[in-house]
Amino acid sequence: MPSALLLMLAICSVWLPSLPLPAGRSIALWLPLLVLTVALGLHDGQLDAIAATGIGLLGIAAWGTAHALNAWQRRSLLVLTLLLALLLALHRWPGFHNALLVPSTAITADARPFTLFANLDKGAAGLLLLALLAPRCHAWKEWRKTMCATMMPGTVAIVLVMGLGWVAGLVKPALKWPEFTATFLPINLLLTVVAEEAFFRGVIQQRLQAALQALRGGTGLAMMASALLFSAAHLGGGVTYAVIAGLAGFGYAWVFQRTGRIEAAILLHFAVNAVHFLGFTYPALA
Repeated sequence: MPSALLLMLAICSVWLPSLPLPAGRSIALWLPLLVLTVALGLHDGQLDAIAATGIGLLGIAAWGTAHALNAWQRRSLLVLTLLLALLLALHRWPGFHNALLVPSTAITADARPFTLFANLDKGAAGLLLLALLAPRCHAWKEWRKTMCATMMPGTVAIVLVMGLGWVAGLVKPALKWPEFTATFLPINLLLTVVAEEAFFRGVIQQRLQAALQALRGGTGLAMMASALLFSAAHLGGGVTYAVIAGLAGFGYAWVFQRTGRIEAAILLHFAVNAVHFLGFTYPALA
């Protein structure tokens, strides 16, 4: 999966300094890495031209959302950005041939079957939203402050989410280390969690907070909206699963609002997923 590895490297490079160019110019490192990812994907047959077009359109729309001169242009491009990101994340944009890494298998005898793909479409959407629209840490001091502010509420969120999942009969404790753990964890972090948090918190919650800041309770409404939308995105797992996902989503929204940095939501979301994967039935009891 060379294209997926290169895309994951591009996502990590969002936090690295820009590359210097002649005449005092510079370019963000993630951009040439994304271009190389697309080129390699086209060469290897993991992407068709229509897939590359979708990635390009999302990049243009997201850039315009942040830089267009007029408010109506920014609002229109934001709607287009959300639509394109959804189509990519939900695998509804054509031309992607995502690599199957783990065929359908039950990780434990009582678990539902699980399949793992290296989703270039969702990962590319996450990269563009993260790099162009989400508020990020830019120095180690910000990272340290963000992690400290996330630790306590994050621990509470993990205990509540997994505890309710156990009580509801969705999962039960099941310590394990599957042979594909070293593949699952980085892919879950970079190609799933980054995309979901960049979309629900970095774009939707952030812009709702800005739009509702003059309204009493506007911040809480923005947090609740992002959590409810996150819950709705998980209805495929059943109503109970969606409710618990919504609770988790509120925890991610809480730490994002508390820190103002997308890294807080990403780290907490990944911690919940890692605890779920390693310590409980995954993805759920059959």
